[in-house]
Formats: sequence, C-alpha cells, structure tokens
Amino acid sequence: MHQARIANVYLPHSAVIREVIVENSLIKTFVTQFLDQDVNASFSYQPGQFVMVSIPHHGEAPISISSTPTRPGEMHLSVRVCGHLTTALHELGPGAVIGMRGPYGRPFPLAGLAGKNLLFVAGGIGLAPLRSVINYALDQGEKYGKKTILYGSRRPSDIAFRSDLSVWQERPDVACHLTVDEAQPGWDGHVGVVTTLWEQAEISFRETVALLCGPPVMIKFVLADLRRMGFPDEAVITTMERHMKCGVGICGHCHMDKTLICTDGPVFSAAELAGLHVF
Repeated sequence: MHQARIANVYLPHSAVIREVIVENSLIKTFVTQFLDQDVNASFSYQPGQFVMVSIPHHGEAPISISSTPTRPGEMHLSVRVCGHLTTALHELGPGAVIGMRGPYGRPFPLAGLAGKNLLFVAGGIGLAPLRSVINYALDQGEKYGKKTILYGSRRPSDIAFRSDLSVWQERPDVACHLTVDEAQPGWDGHVGVVTTLWEQAEISFRETVALLCGPPVMIKFVLADLRRMGFPDEAVITTMERHMKCGVGICGHCHMDKTLICTDGPVFSAAELAGLHVF
C-alpha cells in the first residue's frame, strides 16, 4: 500500500544570486532566481511576506522580500548584516547558490487600501518591505491615491535604496522626504528624527492609511504621533519582528503573547496590536 508523500515544509529550493547591489556599508540587496525554472515560474508572493534563507553550515534566517510581484522574473532580498547567517550572505557574490523556502507571513492588505492615500514611514532597513509596497502601488496606475514617503537614517552615508529614492522624488504622484539624525559634510537636507517631518510632509489622516516599518523605538513614537494626529488604529499598519526559527508557526519562538509573528503577521494593524506586549 503506497503512502501519500508529504511535502517537507523545511526543505528549501536552491536559488542563484544574479546581482548584488551595495545599498550602504551594512545593507546589500541580492537579486535572486530559483535554479528550478518550474519553481521560478510558479513562485508567487505579496508585499510584506518573507522567505527563510539558508546557507550550508551557516544556518537560516527570515528575510523580507523587497521587490514587487508586479515586476516578475527576479526576487530582491535586502539584507542588513547583523548575525551569523547575514554575515555569510554578505560575503557571497553573483553566481553563489543559497536556499530559500516560503513565502511566509501575512502580507499588507493592499486590496483594502485601494482609493486611499498612502503614507509610508520608514527607518533604516525598514524601507525594504515598504519598498515592495511602494513600487507595487506605483505600478497600479491610479488605483491608489497620493503616496507620501518619509525615510529616516542615522547619517547621510547610511541612506539605502538611493536608486529608488531618486525615482520616487522625481514622480509627480509621490512626495518623498528624507531626514538624518546626524548631518555629515555635504548634506544640506533635513536633520532630525523621522517624526520631525510631519509638517514638511503636510500629513492629513483623512482618507489616508499609514504604513510603518523600522526600529521598535521609531514605531513606538510614530504610532503615538499618528494617534495624536487623528489616525484611527485601523488605519495604521506596521510590521513586527521577533526571532524566528521555523517560519510556519510550529516552534513558537516568534510569539508575542499568544500571537505568532510568522503566521499571524508580520503585518499588523495598530488595532490588532492593542493590548499586546509589543515594545
């Protein structure tokens, strides 16, 4: 009697790195494709989801997808070096093969945002998952309203995704504002934390949904400011991070009270986070 074959959720597919884009001294974007063309053709994802990336003898880690499914053929993984796996990944170049499984997680609710103005607030590597949403929205023509992008970095040399930022700043349907915590020689832009850009960006809570991603301390203060500005919690969407092991809700490492980041998130509305021990 033949037994049904059960797919191994921990088994990654091999993917090749086609290009490495240096974003800054700590962040690189890896342009990847699956080696199996059937997998490459059938793989689909939505903005906000992540994949588990593995390198033999170096372990596995969750990485946000920073490209948009509206531009198929390649998948971008923007990675900040911060541990064993990411250090090993940063040492690889074009032609290297890595393991990837997924996509996992709950994406941004893009269908429910149609017709809304979109406010994006990002800090550092937090622009990576929002980059996916921004380019997705821009590729949809007039499906979404005005797009406002507020991006904060520690120093001008830390600004990542410069190519995207240049494109966004040139678009008439996008208001893109940058700030740094600490100026460096040659910087003539805004200086201050990202929340000091509110007046410059002329933010209104009416018909606007805010999407946030960045360090926890940034998200904490941005959430507080948005509430004071009149944004209802249902109109504020953010991402949460916890240490993940399995990515599929089995190990429980990424719990936030009784909520699992890998399956219940990583995307949450502020209303869903109410009452949880978040920060």
